[in-house]
Amino acid sequence: MEFIQIKEIISAACKKLGVEEYEIFYTVSEDISAETFKHEISGLSSGESAKVYFRCLCGGHMGYSSSSYFEADELEDLVLRAKENTEAIENDDIVMIFKGSESYATPTATLPEELDAGILKNKALELHEATYGVDERVVDGTQTAVMSFRSEMYLYNSHGLELSNRVGMSGCYVAAVVNCDGEARDNFEFAENINSDAAKALPEKAVGGALEKIGATEIPTGKYNIVIDGKQMKDLLSAFSSAFSAKNALLGMSRLAGKEGEKIAADIVSITDDPMREGCPMQTHFDDEGVATYKKTVVEGGVLKTMLYDLTTAIKTGKETTGNGRRGGNIAPYNFSICAGENTLDELFSKAGDGIYVTGVKGLHAGANAITGDFSVESEGFIIKDGKKAGPVKSFTVAGNFFELLMNIDALSDQVKWGIPGGFTVFGSPDVLIKDMSVAGK
Repeated sequence: MEFIQIKEIISAACKKLGVEEYEIFYTVSEDISAETFKHEISGLSSGESAKVYFRCLCGGHMGYSSSSYFEADELEDLVLRAKENTEAIENDDIVMIFKGSESYATPTATLPEELDAGILKNKALELHEATYGVDERVVDGTQTAVMSFRSEMYLYNSHGLELSNRVGMSGCYVAAVVNCDGEARDNFEFAENINSDAAKALPEKAVGGALEKIGATEIPTGKYNIVIDGKQMKDLLSAFSSAFSAKNALLGMSRLAGKEGEKIAADIVSITDDPMREGCPMQTHFDDEGVATYKKTVVEGGVLKTMLYDLTTAIKTGKETTGNGRRGGNIAPYNFSICAGENTLDELFSKAGDGIYVTGVKGLHAGANAITGDFSVESEGFIIKDGKKAGPVKSFTVAGNFFELLMNIDALSDQVKWGIPGGFTVFGSPDVLIKDMSVAGK
């Protein structure tokens, strides 16, 4: 069923039931992926999904309902269920159906080409064989995958606000396994856009990264100067990003509560949230409440400039919404990253002198407390000796506190490394240097 039909049916039901303020949010998406193992296609999946979310304002309370069924009776029942829900709500939150922002940006991302199952299977197998062809030490266990995703979303409300957006991305990964004299090591690499130069370079990069780990030794417990690879630092930022939510601050679940305008990081640290980042395939010019999104500086020169707000938390705190409202009353960032510095990675090694270059962490979300900021994660990487990257090291634990880590950043590299988009949220960070971090080794 087309959105125009969904809108007409729900709007008529609202009129019939006396619901004057309401909002309809509709999404439809399709995805397809192909995976390989042992020189064959091991998995091929495709799917389409659609869902309509409805909310209405009655008696000062907001009621919600949703459905993946689009028969007229079900759509009419959405309105009834949401209206009934308003009668059971007891909190006194000030809620609203948004009338619209003055202006909205225009997304610049290009949708990926439409790919059928045959094309994806061939590309996945080509990537797989190219990975085996890099080095004779590549062994079974090596996997590759290619995927493509597209989505459309529509928002309409009783104030006449009507917005839509189309997004999509393609990507591929190589999980290379190598074996050298009985020692097996692996490495994972991902690239957006299956036709990009980065995608073509994946086999060499993945296999090379795995071979670098061969012969890893253990290190003694102690304090070390640490260079954290941007890929791992962005994972740390992701694990503690909920601290920047105004909702969590109001619930007493963030150490950043009440700290806007205060110093929370080193002078060289700035953090931005940019829903329209150039080069990002998942751009959005409005949030799930219909508010225009925009690039914002969350931390500038170490000072917390703003938390992330939706309409409800903005009203409660006397602030302006930052356009970060999501379905279900959640708040989330978009392209959320620590800004790049001025150093090359080699310059960070030189500043570290002797230390450790952390290139991998395991179990981060299990070993991190998002409220206190404490973390303890098993890691791997390389020794830094005399300002140079040296041999691989394994099985050591890095422990600390994320908020203290932000305060202790000594230097940043000049390139932000981005993660894999999770919907409209993706995290990024340059490589960072922190001195005298606790490491538990052998």
